[in-house]
Amino acid sequence: MHSKPQVLAWLTCDGVHLDPGSGKHTILGIFSTIRGRQFPVVHPFMIWFLTLSDVPAGEHKIKISLGLDATQPQSLIERPFESQSPLQRINLINEIRNLSFPQPGDYSIIIEVDDEPLLATSITVTN
Repeated sequence: MHSKPQVLAWLTCDGVHLDPGSGKHTILGIFSTIRGRQFPVVHPFMIWFLTLSDVPAGEHKIKISLGLDATQPQSLIERPFESQSPLQRINLINEIRNLSFPQPGDYSIIIEVDDEPLLATSITVTN
């Protein structure tokens, strides 16, 4: 039996700089709320930064979905990634461009690896 992948970090931010020399990530502009004067509001660019551990070695698929209604989220990101070992900490930088929010509210974000939900969180959109 293998262990289920674990989410060690989940951040919504403006940018991530990866230092080529050290491999360190610098996170810029962390936020959890988006303000809009009129709706729908379109957020031009954000990054969803995710750190996973306990991912079995091999190829995997991450899926990130968003929705005002948690029962019918819309898939925004589906992409493969690779794990060298369950001990590896895997940092995934997911760029989100021109994301539209039709109305204010708490939007559910669901993160899945290999079709197994790992984290349900939210982002708040206010006016």
